[in-house]
Amino acid sequence: MLSEASGSIAGAGALLSILRDGRARTRAELVQLTGLARSTLAQRLDALLSQQWIVPTEEAVSSGGRPAVAFTFNRSARVVLAADLGATHARVAVTDLATEVLAERAAEVPIDRGPEATLTWLQHTFEEMLAETGHSPREVCGIGVGLPGPVEHSSGRPVNPPIMPGWDGFPVPEWLGERLGAPVLADNDVNIMALGEHWAARPEADHLIFVKVGTGIGCGIISDRRLHRGAQGAAGDIGHIRVASALDTVCRCGNVGCLEAVAGGAAMAARLRAAGVEAAGSRDVVRLVRAGNTQAVQLIRQTGRELGDVLASIVNFFNPSVIVVGGDIAEAGEQVLAGLREVIYSRSLPLATQHLTITSSELGDRAGVIGAAVMVVDHVLSPDTVDQAVTRA
Repeated sequence: MLSEASGSIAGAGALLSILRDGRARTRAELVQLTGLARSTLAQRLDALLSQQWIVPTEEAVSSGGRPAVAFTFNRSARVVLAADLGATHARVAVTDLATEVLAERAAEVPIDRGPEATLTWLQHTFEEMLAETGHSPREVCGIGVGLPGPVEHSSGRPVNPPIMPGWDGFPVPEWLGERLGAPVLADNDVNIMALGEHWAARPEADHLIFVKVGTGIGCGIISDRRLHRGAQGAAGDIGHIRVASALDTVCRCGNVGCLEAVAGGAAMAARLRAAGVEAAGSRDVVRLVRAGNTQAVQLIRQTGRELGDVLASIVNFFNPSVIVVGGDIAEAGEQVLAGLREVIYSRSLPLATQHLTITSSELGDRAGVIGAAVMVVDHVLSPDTVDQAVTRA
């Protein structure tokens, strides 16, 4: 049975949710907002202060004209470690609790090196960045990792990832958590990109689709402002939807006819090489487009049409208000968006496209690390998690 004191602080997490907007509020304002008795509010404030989740400030002015003590969210109470691991490169960051980046690194890290080599690099990089920013491992509240393949949400383990040899079933959260001493959350890289873009650039959007077009193709779904993962975490895997233009093309997943097999960055680079144009991967395709290479421009516009063919069905089914295109190929800008818009607007229902926005990612390469940080912060600062922490203290 909870004691009277512990019962009074059990709602501290909900109180913190109110203060997370960064606005300073006095006790009187919080009593009015929550309807709590002053004594109960005081106990919950004390619990949050003891964990340093909030800090007092004297910015507010009382009705008597004198400064009144107010409370605001302490975004510096802890730090978050965030990683976006792609097929060939990685971006890593240390952020505060408001997802402001304190330090950041990018590196060429092929995911096919295997889990232990990749995660060892990640561990050492995180340790170096913590030292650079003057933070200790004890200040880390959590670690968020995005992976370029299907991830079972409940366990954080990759499941038969086509481009990640040796990763199937690997215990990423346990392996990394044991070495860094903090809880680890892992998810598909496109899911965390969708989280990041929604949080930082499109918070007003209730329904958003984030499409990553890089070496592969994937889709993150924001529904009612929440990430939709599906039953096991496989929602949004549009790269392996069968398309008519690729019926004879073998995909690296083993099937034939996948969208990724004709519209992914690796597939586009291969088609350019076959035409005698040097291109090793998706970034080379974008470089050629920017240089005005006719074959690359035609190819990327056709890629937009291939994507649009699949996304038109999704627009009719899901009716998003925003489609955001990210990943390496999005750096080609209007060249890929032109083909995308052409097909979506011609093949979707008028009602579904009436207020639809189709645009490139505002965060660019940062979408993944911001989203990984958002994933951790939302978990660590959820009312239930905060209540458990203050009750144990």
